[in-house]
Parts: sequence; C-alpha cells; structure tokens
Amino acid sequence: MERKTERIETASAAETQALAARLAATMPDGTVLCLHGDLGAGKTCFVQGLAKALGVRRPVGSPTFTLINEYRGQRALAHIDLYRVRGAGDAFGLGLEDYLFRFGGVVAIEWAERVAELLPENCWHVRLEPGADEESRRVTVERPAAG
Repeated sequence: MERKTERIETASAAETQALAARLAATMPDGTVLCLHGDLGAGKTCFVQGLAKALGVRRPVGSPTFTLINEYRGQRALAHIDLYRVRGAGDAFGLGLEDYLFRFGGVVAIEWAERVAELLPENCWHVRLEPGADEESRRVTVERPAAG
C-alpha cells in the first residue's frame, strides 16, 4: 500500500491539538489511528485535539486503567490504551477486533505496536517525540496515500 508521510514540529500542547484537529477533518469513519511514543510524549494530548474536532464535549483523559473509552460527538471516537496489554491474545479478550474492523467512527490506539500483527493495513500512524524544549513535539504522520 502506498503511504504518505508528513513531519511537523509543534511548539505547544495547543498546537499539537490543532494538528490533530486538522488531521481529523481528513479521516473517514473507520479510520484506525495508531499512536506511538514514550510515556509523556503527547499521545493523549493529541487525542484530546482529535476529540474536540469530532465534536466530543466530554473531557478526554488517558484510558490506561479502563483500556477503552468511547465518546459520542458529531462523530464517534474510541480511545484505546494498550500499555497494560501483553499482546494479541489479551487484546482480543477486550473485543479489539470490533474496534479495528466494525467501529463506525475514528479509533485512536495508544501503544498500538503491542498488537501490530492485528492492525489493518490502512492504519494511520502518528509518532510523537520530544522537540527542542519541554512543550514542543516532533510529530510524524504516516497515512494511506489516498487518505
């Protein structure tokens, strides 16, 4: 599958959220967005911007302990955190396959690399890394060329 890669530097959490909002406008329903980065890299911050753009009004936090949070807005959002999942077997026990292949909105998965073998080929990948200072982030977005 042909892929398109974009690299962006954001200077603040607000800019990271604005980037997520810009990308949300181009994501069709059924998009699976895989978020990569160390603890504190800004993955949840990114999802907060995504949620706002999708019309979610509730506060969005990390689902580290609940594992999956669903939000309704103008479009649906499923926020999944696989940090505590050991692999594909654990993920299937959560019903992950329903989110990957049948969810009608956007699915954002933190720590998606833990179940890489289960992910659809047309996933979007967003890597967040520290930037030049504490607030900035280097963000790499890889998506299907047609998306």
